[in-house]
Amino acid sequence: MFKPGTFVAEHVTPIADAQVQPNGVDLTLDAVFEQINSGRIGRDDKEIGERQPIEPDDSGADDPDSYYLPPGGYVVRYGETVRIPEEHVGYVYPRSSLMRNSCMLNTAVWDAGYEGRGEGLLQVHHDIELERGARIAQLVLADAGHDGTYDGSYQGENLG
Repeated sequence: MFKPGTFVAEHVTPIADAQVQPNGVDLTLDAVFEQINSGRIGRDDKEIGERQPIEPDDSGADDPDSYYLPPGGYVVRYGETVRIPEEHVGYVYPRSSLMRNSCMLNTAVWDAGYEGRGEGLLQVHHDIELERGARIAQLVLADAGHDGTYDGSYQGENLG
């Protein structure tokens, strides 16, 4: 069973009232990155390809706090710290505004015990301008049994 937005809001910081939705909490855009070399995923290890940040004021957008993104794939970092409580699993979905502008946001499952400022893969199919702080995704939490809690390499990501 999915939890109401007010419950989800207890596990997200910082948060504004406008981010709390009936069934989840909106996550905002903090930063955009472009991967500049290849990564590797093996059976027993992984290597994330090097990324470079895209600076809003160098992007050609009208607003100095906006990203103007041509078609392509980008890694976006959310502005909020998320803590997935025990007995729950988190899912992040794109806001419909992205899809209506020919963009898609892909994410992975967020396990019980995860804490960090997560990331997603933004697929842009038509030029778009995105403001830093814009609501681009929605986090929902569902009840879930689990064996242990998250203790992987992304624990605490983007918190330092």
